[in-house]
Amino acid sequence: MKTIAEAHSSTYRRLPIDTKPINRDRLATLLAEEWERFRDITPAARAESERARISSPLGVTSSFQYWDPYPLSIVSGKGAWLTDVDGRQLLDMSMGFGGMLVGHLNPHVIEEIRRTLDVGTLYVTPSPVARDAAERMCRRFGIDMVRFTNSGTESTMYALRVARAYTGRMGVVKIEGGYHGSYDEFTVSTKPPLDKIGADDQPIPYVPLGVNGSDVYVVPFNDADALERLFKVNGHDIACFIVEPVLENIGIVLPDAGYLERVRELCDEYDIVLIFDEVKTGLTAGHQGAAQRLGVKPDLQTFAKSIGGGVPVAAFGGKRKFMEAVTDGRMPHFGTFNGNPLSLAGVRAVDEIATPEALASAEAFNVQALDRISDIISEYELPAHTVGFGVKGSITWSTTPTRNYRDYKREDMGTAELSWLWAINRNIMTPPGQDDQWLVSFAHQQREIDVLVENFQGLAKALRG
Repeated sequence: MKTIAEAHSSTYRRLPIDTKPINRDRLATLLAEEWERFRDITPAARAESERARISSPLGVTSSFQYWDPYPLSIVSGKGAWLTDVDGRQLLDMSMGFGGMLVGHLNPHVIEEIRRTLDVGTLYVTPSPVARDAAERMCRRFGIDMVRFTNSGTESTMYALRVARAYTGRMGVVKIEGGYHGSYDEFTVSTKPPLDKIGADDQPIPYVPLGVNGSDVYVVPFNDADALERLFKVNGHDIACFIVEPVLENIGIVLPDAGYLERVRELCDEYDIVLIFDEVKTGLTAGHQGAAQRLGVKPDLQTFAKSIGGGVPVAAFGGKRKFMEAVTDGRMPHFGTFNGNPLSLAGVRAVDEIATPEALASAEAFNVQALDRISDIISEYELPAHTVGFGVKGSITWSTTPTRNYRDYKREDMGTAELSWLWAINRNIMTPPGQDDQWLVSFAHQQREIDVLVENFQGLAKALRG
């Protein structure tokens, strides 16, 4: 059965036809059994977590990595596979949220980094290597100018500062539930509690403790009318609207047909800078990113993860007239490690191997997985559906499309938890719960797709008893 594209021919969503509810008693029994199994098969992970928590909060280097009762701990990765402290070989379907698009220890990336180690790791000066990497980024993503940073958070922060310097305004509009890193303004309403955010059509910004969110407005995704109402009243105070063209921190949420085009029109009408956060989409969306694939050109874009082959590197850039705010000093951009040679070796290597053919091959494997899992959903009449974009895919535990954050909160999170835990216990690493999605890298081949699909087949059988 062919995919059903909604919103754009380059996206994938296949909704179920006939479904039956999940037996909640059966679900509770399976969850209890699987958590007991998790504890039984991961004693070394438990010990490692207990030791790590003495010297580091939660025993992790980034808070999302933790889950109760403790997370897995990985000692190595190669290709599409990981080895954990318990000696298990796990199929990596997370792949660093896109950072490992080309696979763990990709030979070309490793070779470029080794060559760089022979000549230097940090100059803190201009270099031909930095100029070459910038040219590659501009050419690939169709932007005029770019600056390198060290993380997605830095890139979205500086894109916001460029917009503020260009417009002379302070206000920022973001999507309710959207994630753009940990800069203060972008932590507003990232995963807000439903009882504190107002009505569906008039969301109230949720400001975490310790954050200054006075200049932040929030709107629902896929609601251009709400954006227009906000612009009409507050447009004179707003510098920019930042949005992921496809939301990828709450599963995969696709833009409605015409939504991004209307967003572009509104930003032009009210002279508001449009920023596409492509930290998660980027090359996982295709060889030129989501903006070019979806046919809507923003003013500024941010990149990270997939552009570097596993090294810490990120970038922000866009149209020359906006980036001139960096050139003329309205928005100074500093950083000792910006564009260091080791990071740019990763950019160079990925640019050379992330060809249209390589990405098309990975996407074909992803579509195969989506189609086969959709067939299983139909066979077992599960209340779920598959969604995909580029080399990423997800299972949404709902019979209707998720169009925004509040739809996401109405999904069946209990079954989503079981789906994730079932995979973890059978040596498949996916992001926790329903927050993220799987990724098919250049290292994934038919064997890996079969493992993913057969695992889901086992889950479907278990759910139906």
